[in-house]
This record gives sequence, C-alpha cells and structure tokens, in this order.
Amino acid sequence: MNFIEEKILEKGNLDKLKLRFPPEPNSGLHIGHAKSICLNFGLAEKYNAPCTLRFDDTNPTTEKTEYVESIIKDVEWLGFKPSDIKFTSDYFDFIYECAITLIKKGMAYVDDSTSEEIAKMKGTPTKPGINSPFRNRTIEENLNLFERMRSGEFKEGSMTLRVKIDMSHSNMILRDPVIYRIIEIPHHRTGDNWKIYPMYDFAHPLSDYIEGVTDSLCTLEFEVHRPLYNWILRSCNLSGNLPEETEFARLNIDSTIMSKRKINALIDNGIVKGIDDPRLPTIAGLRRRGFTPSGIREFCDRVGVTKRESVVSYTLLEEILRTELNKTSNRLMGVFDPVKVVITNWNEYDVKWCEVENNPENEKSGKRLVPFTREIFIEKEDFREEANRKYHRLKLGGEVRLKGAFVIKANEVLKDSLGNITEIHCTFDPESESGKELDRKIKGTIHWVSCKYGIKMRVNEYDRLFDVETPSDDFINEVNKDSLTINNDAIFEPEIKNLKEGVVVQMMRKGYYVLDKDGISLNRTVSLKAGWKG
Repeated sequence: MNFIEEKILEKGNLDKLKLRFPPEPNSGLHIGHAKSICLNFGLAEKYNAPCTLRFDDTNPTTEKTEYVESIIKDVEWLGFKPSDIKFTSDYFDFIYECAITLIKKGMAYVDDSTSEEIAKMKGTPTKPGINSPFRNRTIEENLNLFERMRSGEFKEGSMTLRVKIDMSHSNMILRDPVIYRIIEIPHHRTGDNWKIYPMYDFAHPLSDYIEGVTDSLCTLEFEVHRPLYNWILRSCNLSGNLPEETEFARLNIDSTIMSKRKINALIDNGIVKGIDDPRLPTIAGLRRRGFTPSGIREFCDRVGVTKRESVVSYTLLEEILRTELNKTSNRLMGVFDPVKVVITNWNEYDVKWCEVENNPENEKSGKRLVPFTREIFIEKEDFREEANRKYHRLKLGGEVRLKGAFVIKANEVLKDSLGNITEIHCTFDPESESGKELDRKIKGTIHWVSCKYGIKMRVNEYDRLFDVETPSDDFINEVNKDSLTINNDAIFEPEIKNLKEGVVVQMMRKGYYVLDKDGISLNRTVSLKAGWKG
C-alpha cells in the first residue's frame, strides 16, 4: 500500500471515489505514463471505482486523432478498461463560462502584451514581477475583448486572458498566469468552432470538477501548480465537493529518456524509426519489442509510488521480463552465425523428425517435431579445431550432443582459400538418440538447424539507445551507435513459420525474440542474462 492509497482510505467515502488518467494526445505514451496508468486504473480496479481516460486536448497545434487512437490502444493493451473516454474539448463551453465568471468578479483581464513582455514582467524567483499595463481594464472592456477574441477578431499571439493573483508572489506560477490564448489552427475535434483555447492549468481542475473526480493524481512537477489548481476551483463559484490534487514521484529509468520533446527529436532526426521503434521506452515500442503488459505492470508495482524522486535501473525492467518469459515462452532453435556440418554416415535422403519439448518450465506446453538431416547448421562459436578440456562444445576429435537428436563427433574440416571453415565433417552415433542411455557421459549440448528445412530470417538485435546512464541535453550525440545491428544470416527451424506477431519465443542459448509487425523479421526482446554494461 502506498501513501496515496492510505490517504484515500483515511478520507473514507470509497463509494464516491473517482479517478482519471489525463494524457495530452500530442505523442505516444511511454513507460513513465504506464506508472500513472497503473496507479489510477489500478486503484480504481481495486476499489471498484470509475476511472476516466480523459484527453487534455487544449492545444490543436500538436494534437492529432491518431495519437488519441494509439493512447486508447496502449491503455487497453496494459489491461485496463476506462469507465469513460472523455476530452477536455467536451467542456470548452463550461470552461469558457468559468473564465467569464472570473472576468465579472474582476479577477481576470485581457492582456495585449506579447509572450516575451509577459515573461519579462513576471520577474525572477528572487525579484518580484510588475503589473501589466492592461491589468486595470474595466470589467466591461475585458468582457468585450474576450468575446472578440473568441470570435476570431484578433490574430494569434496578440492577446491573452490572465487571472489577477499576485505579481510579487514567491511562487511564480501565481504571478497572473495566462488562462486563455488565441490559436488559429483548427482543432482535431471541434474544427474552427473555437479561436481561443484554455491553458492546461485552467482547464485541468475544471475538467476534474465537472467529471466528479475526487483525487487528481499528478507527478511531482505539478506540486508547484497545486496552489493555482486550488485557486481556480475556489474562484469560479463552483458548488459541491471539489477534487483534491496529490503528487507522486515520476518514473525515471537510467540509460533512456522519457520526454516527449526528446523522443520526437530522435524521430525527427532519423535516429529512430517512429514512435514504435523498439529502442524507445514508448508503450508502442516496448510492445513491438516483445515486452508484456504483465511485465510492465509488475515493474510499476515493484518501483512503487513515493514522494521522492529516484532513478530505477533498466536492468530491473529486463529482469522482471526475463523471469516471466522463462516460464511462459516456448523454445525454438535458431543459428545466428551458421557453419555447415555434414553427417557423413547419415543417408543423404533420410529425414528424422526429432521430438523436442517446447518449454521445460511448463509441462503443458507440449512438444514439437524438428527435422534432422545429413546437413545441418550450428553456431560458429560452438566449434573449435583445438580446445582445452573445459570446452564442452564441438571440437576436432570430440563429441557433443545435438539438442533432441544424436551425439556427433567432429572428424575433419574443409576450408576455403582464405582459411575460413566451410564445412565440418562429423559422424553420428546411432545408439545416442535423445532419451536413450549412453555408455559414456557427454558434457555439452548445442542447438542446430537442418540446412534443407531451415528458414532464413532477418534479426534485429537491439541494445540500449544511449551510451550513458543519464543522457544530457546533448542526448543526440550520446546515442549508442550499436543500438541496432541487423543480422541477415540467421536460420531457424521450420516451426518459426507458425510464430504469430507479438508472441515471444526463446531462441535456445541466444535470447528472447518476437516476430516483428512486418511478419518477416525478428526483434530481440531481451538477452538470456543481464550483460549490458554502461
């Protein structure tokens, strides 16, 4: 139980509990949002309370319907079903009337100052601001100008609506903040109906109120905005119960970034290929890489909800996923750096269908048949011409077991003119079929793929996106140049043809992989063991 849950329980009235998750539809969601999703929807699920998915669509400059659709998909993929899907634009009339109320109470005024002039008048944290020359306009003049702003009479950037609070307040957020601005770009839902749009700090508390939200849960950067949140609720002549804001620490993970602006910069600079690039910490990217909803939810649960900022290791996320996939993922055999092995005492036309278990961690997963033929591929690293006694894979004069098949012995190698091994000639022991007892101990077992039946597929090997644990403002130049390597030589057993998009499998002794959305390539999800070092 976290401090927010304790606070909710202390207040009582769980039958009135209502929560919301309010993303702006200007990009895809990332794993930082997943923490807030799990907190809000998780509490609602636990206490059988409603939780609304509300889109903060107050800035048509950056918002698109495609982002709305992707966010809905992300939330549902994580396993949550919103009680309602709403938009701040649903409440534009109500929010506008609240602004009129403030003007009529002499608490808001139209300002002709530019954004640069307003910023200069606000002062600094150690120096008080100064009043705008337009602060003392009459109520009638402000009402007239605000209505003309709404009708589109003035150009974008020429006027704003500000509230009167205190230009000398120690909290600069309360130094007459702007609550409305003119934007001439059509809105993705309301079209050209509006020429003015409320600022987030104004629309957010009013949207919470009209939806009956009891607890507005925000990350810590909004703590300094809370006095304005409360001021707006108190000043707009609202009746009934008012929502209460509580802040918690946002999710920070090393070796990555969780800033929409920076993620968009990586996309715009061509460093990553869209919002679902598997190297990004976006929900779409993690899904494409093979991360599971349960793994992400477990990660958010492990991280917990606190008031203190901290940085979580990316290896925790990987280890949680690795533990889950070990139990749930079927095994397949794939050779990533192949060298040919010829079984010289095997009939050229014979095929032996070997029975191999799908997942030794799950008896119910069953078994599959893998074709064994005279010519097979093994990993180059699984063979040495000479090796010491501690090497338990294939070497000249030595034996090794092929997973699910037979024991083979290496007798000679063929090489090209450059000295590269082209073939390894072996013999198999017909009495060594998998499951039979041997009169000797074979210490090594390696994976393999039939040359005749093998399927070649492209493999995308992903690593951390950055070379540093804490990317700086110069993050573009801190990108790991080896964050993506492409292997076009990998060959897999024929069962790979039955793999479905989004289903993760363990490639024996290599790692976990998922079929990409293109249906013809594999993405590495995570290695078998933690091996990346910053």
